[in-house]
Amino acid sequence: MPRKKIDQDENIQGKAWREGELIPTFGLTSIVGDETPLMKEWLDTEPLELDALAQLLFDKVLAKGQKNMRGWSEEDLKMKFISVILDLGQMLDEDGVVGYFDKTISATVEGIKLTVKSDFMLAKGILDVYGTPYFHFQEYKPTKNPSGDSMAQLLEAFLIAQVKNNDGKPLYGVEIIGKQWSFVLMEGKTYCISKAFDATDRDGLMAIIAILRKFRKILFERLID
Repeated sequence: MPRKKIDQDENIQGKAWREGELIPTFGLTSIVGDETPLMKEWLDTEPLELDALAQLLFDKVLAKGQKNMRGWSEEDLKMKFISVILDLGQMLDEDGVVGYFDKTISATVEGIKLTVKSDFMLAKGILDVYGTPYFHFQEYKPTKNPSGDSMAQLLEAFLIAQVKNNDGKPLYGVEIIGKQWSFVLMEGKTYCISKAFDATDRDGLMAIIAILRKFRKILFERLID
């Protein structure tokens, strides 16, 4: 898709972007309801086997989510549920890869300054200083927030990471809206959105954890130089 011509007088620095604005502005293509080869590979996971401790944690967080998720604030969702899922999904600090919460990132992309807060980012880093970003998630609860488009913010994070990484490698992430998790993969100007997985359903949550663990494998086999 050709890039939208930008009006030089338009005040776009610090703009709260919508997904439908980012697509023409940066010439993006979205794929929804179908899967690219890389997305198919990512979602193709083996049946997940949890050890006794992980199974206990899984059962507890699933029951907690089923009972309480509708009443949680965004911070409740993040601290009481998402953080546990990230742990079960092995999205942990390891070998120079660090998980960062609420990290503000920015870059100039095709002459436009983008700045966004990544709710969670897995990146090469040391302590609180990040380098190469590999994975982002954006979350809102319970539905699309009228003052902030979570998919747009995820795409901004991807565009910023493409500039910072400058390696042509795909970027991975997830958009979380309440109990619905949609995995997102960006290759160049094309981003693919998976079907939604229900985190309050036992099979759905097991699939989410398996997909996160699969990313960990992809990360260390292909994305890290």
